[in-house]
Amino acid sequence: MQPYERESLWDAICAAGNLQERFLCGAEKVVRLAELERCTSLMGRAESLRGRSVLLRTRDQLASALAMIELDGIVRRMVLCTPDLRTEDLLYVAAAVQADAIVCDGTIAEDLHGIAELVPCGTYLEEHAFHRGAQQPTEWILLTSGTTGTPKMVVHTLKTLGMTVESSVSLAERPVWATFYDIRRYGGLCIFLRALLGGDSMVLSSSGETTAEFLKRAGAHGVTHMTGTPSHWRRAIMSPAARSISPPYLRMSGEIADQAILDRARDFYQANVAHAFASTEAGVGFVVNDGLAGFPAAWAGTRHSEVDIKVEDGALCLRSRRNAIRYLGKEPAVAGADGFVNTGDMVEQRGDRYYYVGRRDGMINVGGLKIHPEEVESVLQLHPKVRMALARARKNSITGALVAAEVVLEGDHDDAERAKVTEELLQFCRGQLPAHKVPATIRIVSELTVGVTGKIARHRA
Repeated sequence: MQPYERESLWDAICAAGNLQERFLCGAEKVVRLAELERCTSLMGRAESLRGRSVLLRTRDQLASALAMIELDGIVRRMVLCTPDLRTEDLLYVAAAVQADAIVCDGTIAEDLHGIAELVPCGTYLEEHAFHRGAQQPTEWILLTSGTTGTPKMVVHTLKTLGMTVESSVSLAERPVWATFYDIRRYGGLCIFLRALLGGDSMVLSSSGETTAEFLKRAGAHGVTHMTGTPSHWRRAIMSPAARSISPPYLRMSGEIADQAILDRARDFYQANVAHAFASTEAGVGFVVNDGLAGFPAAWAGTRHSEVDIKVEDGALCLRSRRNAIRYLGKEPAVAGADGFVNTGDMVEQRGDRYYYVGRRDGMINVGGLKIHPEEVESVLQLHPKVRMALARARKNSITGALVAAEVVLEGDHDDAERAKVTEELLQFCRGQLPAHKVPATIRIVSELTVGVTGKIARHRA
């Protein structure tokens, strides 16, 4: 039986075995999985939630992790609230999912009174063994951004989420996973389940930590497999604690992994570097392990790694048993009539590979000519003096918009050097890009903002 076909997440964890050696590490505490055989973090309240719709809202990722393990197979519906969820959106979600209870840690309970019954949880463990009795499939509800700012609610099950487990990436006797992602978002949840269902351990990140602090803690616990966005990895390599970890395997997803960051991460960590395509609606599509940007063009129109892949009007479309079940609320169907999910990610074939060029809804319109900002960023990041780059639209009365760029440079530079490098970068872009894609301005900045999802924060004109 596959791990995702077990009746509950706890059953799958037990089936993977070796509970005494495996652990979950939070910012302030380490929990051995064997402890969960006799202890809970819900003070014995899980049974009272049987068959109910529950919101999970905590500040601490370890508290969320323990609650997920305890509640799957017991509750009817479990909603993973992201830590940045606004109170007004929480009210909307609670109504939409018909929430009966909110499982929360005490630090954020003040804004939840009157919404539903409050059930405390935490990273503390009390002597209450698991007594599950009859089990039922649990709907896992993940929140993702909507076009109106109101969260979309995407329905998965342990099966659709657990099918992302790969058996081919263990490069250590006892793998220890870590991720920069929050496990209450799809990217982090997949890695969390990969570790638990695969018989491994995991180090969880914390929003209260700096990149350097997390790297040091991950290194102290012997992390062997680590994931994040390309922006996460650029910041990690820039960190003074970059050498605190030495994972033999690292992976990128969530943003375009261009050749510059793939090469840099491989050389810096002497690691096997992969990048994956995944989305909350489409699930994990595929993992590219050859160290090259993009993916083989031969995959399009075929079934690869149990996923049907096609490119339609330049957009990547995926169909598999990993797709989300549906949306809750008034959203359209997740998949089209043919079962394919249109990811909205645009690709372009060059030779024998497809390359990501950006999001369909993120293009800059320069006098009627459409530009993906990621194209400009990829070129800038090829320059050896550039660590990170951001391209955005800047309003213009004649063309409607122009391309403006901000870059973070390697090392320190005085004003004269910055002016020289700026001109050098403009010339570099002119040699690599059509004229309408060359930035009208390039501004050197000390840092670029990375949002809570781990993706670079994009400005709107």
